[in-house]
Amino acid sequence: MLEKINETVSWLKSKTSFTPDVAIILGSGLGGLTDKINKQFEIPYTEIPNFPVSTVKGHGSKLILGELSGKKVAALQGRFHFYEGYTMQELSFSVRVLKYFGANLLIVSNASGGVNPQFRVGDLMIIDDQINLMGVNPLIGSNDDRLGPRFPDMSEPYDKTLIKKAKAIADEAGYRCHTGVYSAVTGPCFETRAEYRFIRTIGADAVGMSTVPEVIVARHMGMPCFGISIITDIGGGEQLEVITHEEVLKVAQEAEKKVSSIVTELLKQI
Repeated sequence: MLEKINETVSWLKSKTSFTPDVAIILGSGLGGLTDKINKQFEIPYTEIPNFPVSTVKGHGSKLILGELSGKKVAALQGRFHFYEGYTMQELSFSVRVLKYFGANLLIVSNASGGVNPQFRVGDLMIIDDQINLMGVNPLIGSNDDRLGPRFPDMSEPYDKTLIKKAKAIADEAGYRCHTGVYSAVTGPCFETRAEYRFIRTIGADAVGMSTVPEVIVARHMGMPCFGISIITDIGGGEQLEVITHEEVLKVAQEAEKKVSSIVTELLKQI
């Protein structure tokens, strides 16, 4: 894998002298943060060697390089999912590339379903831990010690200092923002009511179809991570509520400005 990583990084370096400090992955309906980036380069995924391509509505398919809050950032406008047919290694490959391209921090965002009964649609949740319910792990297979250890520690997948800073930023802005546990399932189905109740019972506050593999790979390489979710729907109640991808995107886009402001201010403080 390292050979492919180096090939992709070499290609990027042949196109630009830009070296990012921070990698950002933008989830469903959250691509608006790129409007705040002082863009220097935009590269379609289709042009980048060994890169997958986003196929889901609400996801762009570009790598954006530029400055945000005085930091050099590489933003993935559109992520890759297991349910699109990619392997775990393929969908997390971009994280490894951005690490070797120079990024020393990973910021992830997503749209997720709330299972905590205190949550409301449109709330934000800063992720402080995660549960992998995807039944597979991006580190399965032979380990390349040049990338990271065989058995990486996951006791702190999300950086506690960044969580504290971001929560203070959200509180000062008056946003409804919680901290909680994100659980990841494969998708692409939205969960049944029984599945929502199960996920809540095992200790999760929100559920989605991404993020966890990316964070596992980042931590494998020693990158600190920060994650934030937009709660786009609430599941697990007795009242039947039909969820559509269009509704998820609508809620995410309405709350996206709050996520953008938190990330923008957080970058100023680090």
